[in-house]
Amino acid sequence: MARWTPNARGRLETAALELYDEHGYDQATVTQITERAGLTERTFFRHFADKREVLFGGSQLLQDHLVERVTDAPPSAAPWEAMTAALSTAGDVLPADREYSRLRQRVIAAHPGLMERELIKLATLSEALADALQRRGIAARTAHLAADTAIAVFKAAFTRWLETPEQSDFATLVREASEEQRVIVGG
Repeated sequence: MARWTPNARGRLETAALELYDEHGYDQATVTQITERAGLTERTFFRHFADKREVLFGGSQLLQDHLVERVTDAPPSAAPWEAMTAALSTAGDVLPADREYSRLRQRVIAAHPGLMERELIKLATLSEALADALQRRGIAARTAHLAADTAIAVFKAAFTRWLETPEQSDFATLVREASEEQRVIVGG
């Protein structure tokens, strides 16, 4: 086996996702993943703490991106305005291959432990967004409500993004979900 091969992380992600889909998350092993990717287990653990992280490795990138956008919003931006502006840019960090994201969601939905991990990641994202709003001087209760609401809007927009391949503009999906949320609360 060669000492260095390009895109090891991507190859491991692809191999893992294929195996999770074919055999189920619990049945797929790190050994199978690395064999399919043509890499070593040592390489796997250089990129991922465990086989769950293959599915959640992009969470930190998304969180950092959104928190930075909230932080950089104009000082005059209201909490919801800062939050939706940030969410509208999430498409910048979503995988270009939407089929990969669909497969990832299917694997997560089929496994209760992965669903739990997904919810933990979303709660962590909500907390980070609330912290960003609080650093902007927003009261804690208001910041948490805005962040939790933003997660609901993000989830709705992301689900539509997966379901509508012809709609590539994530910002439009965020605006639509935000408008529906506004109508639901009667605003």
